[in-house]
This record gives sequence, C-alpha cells and structure tokens, in this order.
Amino acid sequence: MTTHADLLRHTLVDTLAQNLTRRGLTLFPDVERALRTVPRDKFVPEVELERAYADTAVVTKRREDGTGLSSVSAPNMITDMLLQAHGTRGLAGAHVLEIGSGGYNAALLRELVGESGSVTTVDIDSEVTDRARRCLDAAGYHDVAVVCADAEYEIEAGRRYDLIIVTVGAWDIPPAWIGQLTDSGVLVVPLRTHGTTRSWELRRTGDQLISLSNMLAGFVPMQGAGQREGWSVALHEQVTLWLNEIYQQQFDGTHLDGVLAHERREAGTGVIVPGGRRSADLDLWLATHLPDFAMMISQQSAVTSGLVSPASPFGTPALAHDSSLAYRGRLKALSDTEFEHIVYGHGPDAEQVVQQMAEQIRAWDAAGRPAPTLHVTPIDAPEHDLPHGQVLTKRHSRLVFAWN
Repeated sequence: MTTHADLLRHTLVDTLAQNLTRRGLTLFPDVERALRTVPRDKFVPEVELERAYADTAVVTKRREDGTGLSSVSAPNMITDMLLQAHGTRGLAGAHVLEIGSGGYNAALLRELVGESGSVTTVDIDSEVTDRARRCLDAAGYHDVAVVCADAEYEIEAGRRYDLIIVTVGAWDIPPAWIGQLTDSGVLVVPLRTHGTTRSWELRRTGDQLISLSNMLAGFVPMQGAGQREGWSVALHEQVTLWLNEIYQQQFDGTHLDGVLAHERREAGTGVIVPGGRRSADLDLWLATHLPDFAMMISQQSAVTSGLVSPASPFGTPALAHDSSLAYRGRLKALSDTEFEHIVYGHGPDAEQVVQQMAEQIRAWDAAGRPAPTLHVTPIDAPEHDLPHGQVLTKRHSRLVFAWN
C-alpha cells in the first residue's frame, strides 16, 4: 500500500532527477533506487512529513547562539555528494566510512554498497550518534555501525575504506583520512578554502590526493581537533567580510571603517556570460590569484537598499587592499541572453582595486575559463615535488590548485 510518505518521497526524487537533468547531470539508477527506498521521515521525526520531504536541511542540534551543530542535509546536497562518491565504478561491495552522523546518508550508503559492503558512521557528539542509532534502527538499518569518536584520528586501527565521505564542513584534511583509504580509495569532503566551501571528490595516489570533481557546498562546521573558527570583520551592520585564511590573523579591519560610505565605482570587464549562469570556478580563480582576497556576505536589506550589489548575497569575491574594497557585482544584462561581469569598488583607491579584480576576471576568460584541479600533499612535501599551481598551506596538508 502506498502511503502519504511514499508519495512525498517519490515526488522529491522526481524533482531531484529533473533538477539534475537541467544541470546536464544524470541520477544513476542505483542512487535513485536508494533515494526512493530510504524513508527520510524516520531520520527527522521531529518535523511534519511535508518538511521531512522538502529539499531543505533539517538542523537537529544547535548551540546556544543558534548555530547549527548537526543536521540532516538537504536532499539535493546529499544526492550531489552521492553522485561524486558513486563515480564511474559505483559503490556495490564498497566499505564506507562516513564522518558526520545524521543517519539518513548512512542509510542511503547502506543501500548502495549492498550485502557485501559495509557502512560505518562516526561523530564526535554522543547525542548525535545516539540519535543516529535510534533513527537507523527505526528505519531498519541495524547493520550500519555507529561510532562516537573524533574523526580527526584513525577510527579502527588498520581498517581501510574504499570511500570516506565527510558530511561536515572541514578546514583541512588530516593524515588519518588519507591513511584509512585503500590505495585507490576516494575521499568526498566539503573543504573550506579562501572563505568558500566546495565538495571535492579526491582519489588517493600514494600519499597524495588528486581531485576528480568539485561542486559548491555548505555544511555545519567540523568539531573537535579539526575545528577551525572563521574570521570576519564588519564593514557595515548588514555587510561582513570573511577573510582569506592566509592573512586573517593580521587583519583587524579598522582601516576599512566607513569604506562603503565612499562613492561606488564601477568597471565593466568585457567578459560575457551566456544566459547569466553562475561562474563558480571564477570565484576560486580570484581566490587563488588575488593576494588580498576575501568573501563579502550581505544581508538582503543591504542589497535591497542599494548599499551593495553583490554577485551573490551569500558570498561574493572581494578584494580588500589598504583602505579600499572591490567586489564582483551582480551580472549586468546586455541583452536577454548576454550578461557581463561587473566589478564595484569603494574607497580612496577604488579605481586601482576595481581594475585589479577586473584584470583577473579577464585573465580567467583569456585562459579559457578553466576548471580547477586540487592536489592535496603532505605538509612536509618538498617544494620541488609540488605540482605547478597556487599553494595554500593548511595545518596538516598543502593544497595546490592547478588550472587546466
């Protein structure tokens, strides 16, 4: 008998498949089967059925200040990461470690690995793992192993996994993650760099990882030894600057006080975007090529009032140099089908910083609008062994962004 929950679940999966098709992607049959099989409502029993099958995240634990600590991620984000994890080989028979335990994703993975595979899900918070255990049991997934531990470290001595999938926002990739992968194992991780988070599909090659794909993502932050707080300064009560991790500790933002009160300068780039589609790779290009890069976050009221006109209020590339600021603006419509990248600036040297950012947008265009490849190397890798590209040094690793 088909229940109301079944109907809602199938409608959700139909919508996910349609959205993927519009993006030029395909929902693999085994991933679709898993999504149609696992009852998401069993993993968010606190909410009504309609919300359980809405394409939104459900926060299941918050800090006192309201910050989310644990959630059942939005189905579209889970699906995208499962497609990354699936790759071209599929997951049948795979042994999987999930870091971050909402329960729902672990159940989907259990469907994908089949009887000959296994799924272990780990979280640092015993309240989260206890909840995941209850939900998994209620949904019938008794053979998913649930572990309470800090996943910065090895979970089970000598155990190796074909896939490690991280469902919390990570700032770095600790050695234990690479060490627990099989020789050609895959790590799927939402990695925060330069103020943005992308989910990277990374394959192990020796003691390094090389990316196979990436996409924009957003997750609650990592806790425990791998936790890293963000760093920001207020430009206005409605506008915040999230700083490039390279120089954030030396940046107090006082020299930018009142910068948005300066007359706004505008520069066209001549770089045209057909159909107004987002250029996510451009943001990372700017992050890795501009030494004073930051991300500007704007409340909608600041956009509505005309104080700022960012490419995205949720995070737009910015350049903070001395007492001046430039940022990538909302695309300018040239016709119904063509849009131009625009740069705005404020401050005494607005013209200079605006042109600096505009030149990098043109450079990205002249290079053929390349996609990034990420190489993850050990922190002690010799300089001469690093691939060619922009290097970002973390606590445990060096990230090298190469542009193909």
